[in-house]
Amino acid sequence: MTLGSTTTAVAFWLGTLLPLVYLPVMALGLDSPLRLLGFLALLVLNVIALAVGREYPEMEPRAGR
Repeated sequence: MTLGSTTTAVAFWLGTLLPLVYLPVMALGLDSPLRLLGFLALLVLNVIALAVGREYPEMEPRAGR
């Protein structure tokens, strides 16, 4: 596994699992500017992780190829 494939795999799983953090953050409320900024940063991080990790499943070897 190369550094690039490791980065892609980590980004894929981060992008997949990061939305689980949305619920507790939203349950606390977005009533202050700092919380809103934190939520927006979380959202941007999620989008970046999904963009970087988008090719991860295609990199896995499949049987029969």
